[in-house]
Amino acid sequence: MKIAFQLSLHFTLLVLASCYASDGHNPLKIALNIQRSRRSELNHVCNEDYLAEYSTSQVYMGPQKGLKDADKISSLPGQPAGTDFDQYSGYVTVDPNNGRALFYYLAESPVNSSTKPLVLWLSGGPGCSSFGTGAMMELGPFRVNADNTTLSRNIYAWNNVANVIFLESPAGVGFSYSNTSSDYVTGDAQTARDSYTFLINWLERFPEYKTRDFHIVGESYAGHFAVQLAQLILQNNKITNHTVINLKKVALGNAYLDSETDNVGTYEFFWTHAIISDEIHEGIVSNCNFSEGGIITDACNDYQNQALAAMSNIFPFNIYYPLCPLISNSTFLAVEPISGFDPCTEVYIRAYLNIPAVQQALHARPVEYIACNDFIYANYTDMPFTVLPVVRDLMANGISVWIFSGDVDGSVPVTISRYDVNKLATSVKTPWYPWMYRGEVGGYVEGYENLTFVTIRGAGHFVPSYQPGRALAFFTSFLEGTLPTNH
Repeated sequence: MKIAFQLSLHFTLLVLASCYASDGHNPLKIALNIQRSRRSELNHVCNEDYLAEYSTSQVYMGPQKGLKDADKISSLPGQPAGTDFDQYSGYVTVDPNNGRALFYYLAESPVNSSTKPLVLWLSGGPGCSSFGTGAMMELGPFRVNADNTTLSRNIYAWNNVANVIFLESPAGVGFSYSNTSSDYVTGDAQTARDSYTFLINWLERFPEYKTRDFHIVGESYAGHFAVQLAQLILQNNKITNHTVINLKKVALGNAYLDSETDNVGTYEFFWTHAIISDEIHEGIVSNCNFSEGGIITDACNDYQNQALAAMSNIFPFNIYYPLCPLISNSTFLAVEPISGFDPCTEVYIRAYLNIPAVQQALHARPVEYIACNDFIYANYTDMPFTVLPVVRDLMANGISVWIFSGDVDGSVPVTISRYDVNKLATSVKTPWYPWMYRGEVGGYVEGYENLTFVTIRGAGHFVPSYQPGRALAFFTSFLEGTLPTNH
């Protein structure tokens, strides 16, 4: 037996989809090796001293004059005719000494953009692209077609109701980069500082957004990114003669917030969804202590391995969704998309974003685009066991926090979010009820003091991909600050 940080199964499952494309490699074996190798070095306790590291008045401010016009996208290759909104992309330098710069993509709203709020979208990983995954696969204005070269309009894009900026963070993710290789060994504190520095400089580039209502949405591991950035904004808003960011709300989608709830909730989801047997579940409950500093036994590891083996080749991000035959190392025939989402979309996106003309149109440096950077993931060593204390701090300071969850995600399941909400231990204001979308249950919602919990029925880990209409309905309610009812 040994006392060690128990790596969440979430991180193990996160690599499965990308591993499908590794010719000759067993994705399950790769996942198990990653789970075993990343242990106590990640056990960075989230406490007041750690959180204080984020706050600094020494923020790099670079010249921004003229850069907004340079960032405007005239047209993306293969873009459909009649595109009626402005879009921008480019780099914001966050550390000139190291040559570190973060890439962004802004999709403004096609209607009354000057009066709509600004929303920052952050994808997780850590190491996954907010632009490629978030914008092109989930909630952005376009989808890449199966020909890998043309785009179609996403009628459920979130920029219908807000101006949405997608940030590639940390450096090394997507098109973001650093000229200093050591910057790619990073973690939460640096990611929060860089994201904040990005925002302060970006608002100088786009000063019309300085007084807008500002919201942050983080998905998966970006649950960490979102709340830590929000806390840093609140701290630095108190500094005299410093740019004030008008932060209002934070939304966390299928978010990784707490290692204990992540492990307990994942295996409970597997058991209640008939993925693992009663014996495996009982073995995990009896032998695994997932609390911070808990004792991890050989028996616990054995039962976890059995759980992963039982899961087999189910797509972890949506347990009822078909695998893409192009990347699954299988002999599956082509499958019909569910809810209009093509399971091979990620393949199309990668091909499209590696076209030189596309990168040129995006003002991106020539680079091989990949959805998730395995090097960043493997060298991300600053990772608090829990960020629930940060969530509590946001709530205590009047920030409305929404936790939303697709209910068929096997990577960060809805059971995890429910345990997180219970740990936050705030009083119920609006009891649990179903909300409706086009005459059917869109999901369920419960309201608390400065906290809202919403499920999206039939959605996997990437909620707007699998249930775009319901996702947009939820997001509209989030912006309005009203609980979803009928849409």
